[in-house]
Order: sequence, then C-alpha cells, then structure tokens
Amino acid sequence: MTVNGSKILAFGHYQPSRVVTNDDLAQMVDTNDEWIQSRVGIKERRIADTETVADMAGFAAEKALAASGLSATDIDLVIVATCSSIDRSPNVACRVADKLGIAGAAAFDLNTACSGFSYALANADHAIRAGAAKHALVIGAEKLSQITDWSDRSTCVIFADGAGAAVLSGTAEGEEPGVGPVVWGSEPSDAIAIEGWQPYIVQEGQKVFRWATGTAPQVALAACEKAGVAPGDLGGFVPHQANLRIIEPLARKIGVDPAVLSRDIIESGNTSAASIPLALSKMIERGEVKSGSPVLLVGFGGGLTYAGQVVRCP
Repeated sequence: MTVNGSKILAFGHYQPSRVVTNDDLAQMVDTNDEWIQSRVGIKERRIADTETVADMAGFAAEKALAASGLSATDIDLVIVATCSSIDRSPNVACRVADKLGIAGAAAFDLNTACSGFSYALANADHAIRAGAAKHALVIGAEKLSQITDWSDRSTCVIFADGAGAAVLSGTAEGEEPGVGPVVWGSEPSDAIAIEGWQPYIVQEGQKVFRWATGTAPQVALAACEKAGVAPGDLGGFVPHQANLRIIEPLARKIGVDPAVLSRDIIESGNTSAASIPLALSKMIERGEVKSGSPVLLVGFGGGLTYAGQVVRCP
C-alpha cells in the first residue's frame, strides 16, 4: 500500500481521581476561588498520588489502543511527550510499550513542554509518511505536581496531572490525510523554565501571555491555511489549556465559533503536554466533535516552543 499521510484512529485519556479545588489551595497559600478564576479560569484540577508519568501514559494509551481496533503487536512506534518525568531511563515510551506488550517498536520521549503533543504528533505523521512506521502511539503525559512549588501561589494554582493518547495509522493513496501539515518553531527565552537537579516550574506569566495573545493567532491561522480549512469551518478548536484568558481571546481573534472551543482548563488545570490530547479525548467521549470534522490543535509553552496542525476527528 502506498501511504500518502496518516490519520488518527482513536484517542484515550486518563486523570487521577484526586480533585483539588481552589478552596483546597486557599488552605495552603494566600489565594481564593475568585482570584484564581479571574486570572486563569480554573475551578479545580486533578493531582496524582501514587501514579507516575509512565503509569498515566500507559492508562491513556491502553484506552486509545482499545478504541483503535489495533492490537499491541500492530504498533511499531511509540512517542511520549513529557517535561515532568523524573525517571530518565528506561524512558517513558519504553515503559509504556512494556506495560502494553508492544515489542520491537521504536520508542522515544520528546520534550518541548506544552507544545509536546503537537510535536510528537508531527513526528509520528512524518515517520508514517516516510515509511519508517505503520502504526504509531502518541502520548502526552505529565505529573506537574511533583515539580510544582506548592508555596508559590502564582504557579501552584495552575498546574495539574494527567495524560492523553492517540493512535495513528497510514492513509492510502487517494484517501485524504487525517493529520495536516505542522506549523512549528521556537522563540528561545526563559519565560518558562524547569531547571536544576530538584526542579520547580518557574514562569513569567506576562511574557507568556503577551506571546500567546500576539503570536499564537498567527500560528493557528497558518496551520489552518496549510490544511486548507477556514477557521469558521472547524468542528473543534483545542489549544493548549494554559489559561482561559488566553484561549478565549485566541479563538475570537482567529474567527473560531466559541461553541467548538475546548475549555478543559476549567476542570483539569494546565497539564502541559497532556492538555491537548486529554481535552480532545474528553470532547470526543462526550460526543461534542463529529467524526471526520476538522479540529485545530495549537500547543505553546516552555522553551518557548510552539506547534499546531489540523487533524480529522476519528
């Protein structure tokens, strides 16, 4: 079979059971529900207790694989996007492959922080187009709670844990690709950093806000243009769930119907590389996006890195 692109067969997601509300955080730092909601739009978030990054990645991947119609033996590429895994080797991708019984697959981790899933999706798409893989498992997974300074009210109210995964396969000649061309790049800065041997997330919120509201619309529109899709025709818009005050203006600026915008930030917080697949998987599960409809994904964050593409909903 001649492959001319890739398509997403299924999504899956996982969130820890422990819910931490804004009122809970008010018992830890000088903050309150009104302050948090007015600045970032978050009402609650999920925090992992015993689950590792690999555990959460595995749970989400298992769900996506089960929904894809493929078996573990079909997967020949596993990519995990994460910036929070403490265990460096074996990498998270190998741990997930072992958990799911995937043998002989190429497996690697990728770290571009909050744009990680879009980067990983593009790498999987390119590998399938090049004939280096037939079926890929792409995962975004984070345990940001373990690198969050819980005494810093500017960051501890934002970050959370979770995972999302997608299964990709090749599209035959004459079949429309389900993953559009990526628009990606970087503007290296220290706006968001996770540094040191025992790191904490440090963020210059205003720098990120200015970039996201000024440059992210250009990335989003370029991704739509490359895919040949008008923003008004999108069946879903899933930007990185960084801040409600960023993603709602972003949707307005590019002309997306507010009804198709994911606002998972409200109940899930910012889960970095996990936020896009987690949010889209939940939208699909609730029946909010029709099969085959175009969905715009735009990731941006630590580094600073960015990436976006239009995909067809499985």
